[in-house]
Amino acid sequence: MTTFLVLILLVSLLLSGMPIFAGLSLASIIIMLVTEGSISSIADTVFAKLDNGLLTAIPMFAFMAHVMIKAKVVDDLYDAANAMVGHFKGGLGVATVLSCTIFAAISGSSVATALTIGSSAIPQMQRFGYRPRDAYGVIAAGGTLGILIPPSGPLILYAIVTETSIGALFMAGFLPGLLMALIFAAYCISNAYFRKDVQDTPWIGWIAAAKAIRKSVWSLIMPPLVLGGIYAGIFTASEAASIGCIYALLVGALVYRNFGLKELCITAYETVRTTSMLFMILAAAALFSHAVTIIRLPNLLMEGVASMGLTATSFILVVMLVIFILGMFLETISLILITTPIVLPALLQLDVNLIWYGILLMINLELALITPPVGMNLFVIKGIANAPLAEVIRGAIPYVLLMIGGLALVMLVPEIATWLPALAGFEQ
Repeated sequence: MTTFLVLILLVSLLLSGMPIFAGLSLASIIIMLVTEGSISSIADTVFAKLDNGLLTAIPMFAFMAHVMIKAKVVDDLYDAANAMVGHFKGGLGVATVLSCTIFAAISGSSVATALTIGSSAIPQMQRFGYRPRDAYGVIAAGGTLGILIPPSGPLILYAIVTETSIGALFMAGFLPGLLMALIFAAYCISNAYFRKDVQDTPWIGWIAAAKAIRKSVWSLIMPPLVLGGIYAGIFTASEAASIGCIYALLVGALVYRNFGLKELCITAYETVRTTSMLFMILAAAALFSHAVTIIRLPNLLMEGVASMGLTATSFILVVMLVIFILGMFLETISLILITTPIVLPALLQLDVNLIWYGILLMINLELALITPPVGMNLFVIKGIANAPLAEVIRGAIPYVLLMIGGLALVMLVPEIATWLPALAGFEQ
C-alpha cells in the first residue's frame, strides 16, 4: 500500500508539468513532513550525495562528449557505423546501437552515451523515416550499455560493497553487454522490416566505406586509450575522463582543425548547462531515495524477501522483481547501496556466485535507467530532443521488455557472465 501511495504521489507531481527535479524534491518534502514533521535533513542529504570526488568524472565526460560533437568527431564514428550496416533494412538503428556500444567503452557512462550519440543519431534517424519514439527508444536503451561495458562506475561500487574482484566483474560484463547490444540490433532490424516508411540508406560502396572507417580512427583510438590506462593502473576513472578531454581537444584543434576559442566557449557553456541539469536531478533523486528510506520501503521489501526461506533460484527471481520495482523510484547508486548489504548474507548462505549476481543486478540497473517515473536516460533524451516525456517513454517500452528477456537469459545461462572470469582464473 505504501509503495502504491508513493507512486501515485510522484506520478501526479511529474504529470503536473513541473520540472523533474522539482517533482522529485517536492515528493520527498511531502514524505518527510508527513513522517518526521521536519525537512532539516535536506541540506545534509544533498551535500552528502554530491560531496564525492568520483562525480567530477560527469562534467569531464560531458565536456569530452560536447567537444567530440562540436568537432564532428562523433559524426565520423556514427558515419563509419552507418557505412558498415546502414544500407541494410533497419541498419540505421543497428548503426546507432553499434555507436552506443563503442562510446560506452569510451565513456563508461550511460548518461554520457545517451547524450553524445543521441545528439547525432536522433535527427539522422528521423530524416530516414524512423518515428521519433523509435529513435528515442534505441538511444535511451543503447545508452544503458555504459553500465555493463567497462569501465563501469556501478560495477566498481558493487565490487567494493561485496569485496568482489573489480577485474572479474569487468570481464563478466563484456559478454552480457554485447548480448544486449545484439538483442537491441535484432529488434531494430525486425521493427524496420515491418515498417514501410523506414527508408534504406544507399550503399556507398567499399571504397567510400573504407574512407569512412579510416576517418573514424580518431574516435576508435579513445577506448583503448581510456580503458588501457585504467587496466594498466596508470590513472583512475576520473583521471581517464580528463585524459579523454585532453585527447578530444587535441583531435578537434590539431586534426580536424575546426575547434577554436569560440567553440571552446560554447562547449564550456553547454557542459555547465548539461551537468547542472544532471546534478539537480541527481540531488533530487538522492533526496527521494532518502525519503523512501525514512519510511523503510526498500528495507521492508528486501527483508520480506530474505525471510521467505526460498531456494537460490527462487530467491534471485524475487530479489530481481523487487529491485525492478525499486528501480522505478531510486537511482542506480542508491539501489546498490540499499539492497546489496541486505541480500548479501542470504546470497552467501545460498552459495550464489557474486559475480553472476552482480551482472544480473547491473542489467536490472539498466532497466532502472529507462523505466518511469525516475529513469535518468528518459530525462536525458527528453532534454536533448526537446520531446514530450510520454513519447520518450513509449519509445523505451519495447526495450524494457527486451532487457527483461536478456536478464532472463543470463539467469538461465550463468556462463554468459561467468565464463570469461573463470577463463582468466578469477574465483567467485
